[in-house]
Amino acid sequence: MAFSLTGTVKALDGFVLAIFAAAIAATVFPVSGTAADVLSWVTTVGIALLFFLYGIRLSPRDAMDGVRHWRLHGVVLACTYLLFPLLGLGVRVLAPGLLTDDLYTGMLYLCLVPSTIQSSIAFTSIARGNVAGAVVSASLSNIVGVFATPLLVVLLMSTTGGASIDAGSIVDIMLQLLLPFVAGQCARRWLAGWVARHRSTTLLVDRGSILLIVYAAFSASRVDGVWAATTPWQIVAVVLLCSALLAVVLAATAGIARAVRMSRADRIVVVFCGSKKSLASGIAIASVLFVGQPVGVIVLPLLIFHQIQLVVCAVLAGRYERQAIRDAAASTS
Repeated sequence: MAFSLTGTVKALDGFVLAIFAAAIAATVFPVSGTAADVLSWVTTVGIALLFFLYGIRLSPRDAMDGVRHWRLHGVVLACTYLLFPLLGLGVRVLAPGLLTDDLYTGMLYLCLVPSTIQSSIAFTSIARGNVAGAVVSASLSNIVGVFATPLLVVLLMSTTGGASIDAGSIVDIMLQLLLPFVAGQCARRWLAGWVARHRSTTLLVDRGSILLIVYAAFSASRVDGVWAATTPWQIVAVVLLCSALLAVVLAATAGIARAVRMSRADRIVVVFCGSKKSLASGIAIASVLFVGQPVGVIVLPLLIFHQIQLVVCAVLAGRYERQAIRDAAASTS
């Protein structure tokens, strides 16, 4: 898979900055009334288009390829959808003392979203890991996540005092997420080539949709006054919790990969794909699941975690790369 690693990392950093800029702009300049209604409608269309494009891009063959390397992809999926949720449930002891109920919901929710695709592949390549394995693992995580994330939200948040998910939310998931995704899968035969040839255009649609969703979520939170109940110390607590969560998961993924005697290249895939959380998919799904609830506050831990994971994993990938260079030099000397 050919792409510029430097360009990928810079683009990711730029996109993250744009997301934070959208959140700040919505907090300072929120919309209400008719403008909010129009923004809600446009955001709904954007979400559907986003998952339609996901359906076109993600080949069903990737899921089938996972069968050939079931141990690698099984470990990544287990870290994403078993290890993370268990850690998220453990954070419950900090609410409502250290965290508000909405911030705890956000911490649990970030533990339920899929892995990233682009950054997982980029960091795996920098670290000289199994890039092909990372492509399949990250893609498979996102395919599974379209179904698994809403299901886990319904199962876990209804038993932990988190945000409530009603029958209407399930219908919205079907109409706004699953139906466009399935339609995209069906349209791959005719549109996959066009999407591949016009990557810059579709990327603009992707990121534009996400920025709209972020703006709408934080605007609604500002209008509803939910930020008044969140103190600076609670935000600091979220930053520390996200940092601790990432440290635990990075250590766990590395330890699990070694315990099952994976090769160095595959261990790198487990570390980078198993420890990541997708900001794009997570925000899009949250805007559908948590209608009428403080989405801006709920996705805040995911925003913070995503930024921390980019910085930490960039450093970690560089360390893996230097180790690989040293090992290669030692083997030829």
